[in-house]
Amino acid sequence: MPLSLRKVSRLEDSDGSTQEEDKIQRSLGQRNRYLLLQKHMSVRKEITEYSGIYFITFTCCQWLPLFEICNGYDSIYKWFDYLKRKGHYITGYVIMPNHIHALLAFRNTQGQSINAIIGNGKRFIAYELIAKLKEQANDDILDKLSSSVKKNERLRGKLHEVFEPSFDWKECSSDKFLQQKLNYIHENPCRGKWNLVQQSQDYMHSSAQYYISGNQGIYLRPCWCSSPTSR
Repeated sequence: MPLSLRKVSRLEDSDGSTQEEDKIQRSLGQRNRYLLLQKHMSVRKEITEYSGIYFITFTCCQWLPLFEICNGYDSIYKWFDYLKRKGHYITGYVIMPNHIHALLAFRNTQGQSINAIIGNGKRFIAYELIAKLKEQANDDILDKLSSSVKKNERLRGKLHEVFEPSFDWKECSSDKFLQQKLNYIHENPCRGKWNLVQQSQDYMHSSAQYYISGNQGIYLRPCWCSSPTSR
C-alpha cells in the first residue's frame, strides 16, 4: 500500500560518529557498541520535529528478558492505547523478551517533544513491570534492577533501573526505508539467537500476523498510515 511521508530535516545519522569513536566501536562487542550509541543519544539525538514516522527501539536493563519474566507485554499495549488516544498511530511493532521495536507515527504533539513522549512511556511501562515483579515476589530480579541504579539517581529517589538509558530512533523519510524497517521488525523473532518461531506471523507479540495474513493478532490492528501531518 503506498505511503506518503513528509520529509523532515535529518540530524546526524547514528552511524555518523567521529573517527575516534569509530576506533572505539570497532574494539567493542555488539552489546557495548549499542550501549555507546545509547550513551551519546541523549546528547546528540534529540528529535526536533513534532510529527513524523519514527523507528523506535528501547531495551531492558542489562538485556534482561523482563517482558517474558513478568509477562509484561500488556504494559506495552496499554502505552500503545494511550498514544492512540492522543491521536498518534502504531504502524508496526514487535515486543521481544528484552526489547521492543516500534514504528510510531506521531501527529502534532501540541508542543511536547517526541523524546518526552517516549521517555514518559518508558516510565509508565517500568512502573508496571516493577509492580508485576513485586506481585511475583521476584526478589532476585528486583535486586538486579536496584543495583543498576546510579548513585546520583538513587539520591533523587530512583529505586530500580528497568531500561537502558535513552532509546534509539531513526526517522522514516521514505517508503523504502519504512518497509525495510517493518520487515526487520517482523523478522526479529526468527533471527539469530532468538529463533522463537519459524515464521514471523506466528509470533504473537508482533504486527506481522496482520500484515502477512490480514488477521488481527493479540493487539488491535496496526495502522499503515500516511504522514501524520497530512491527516
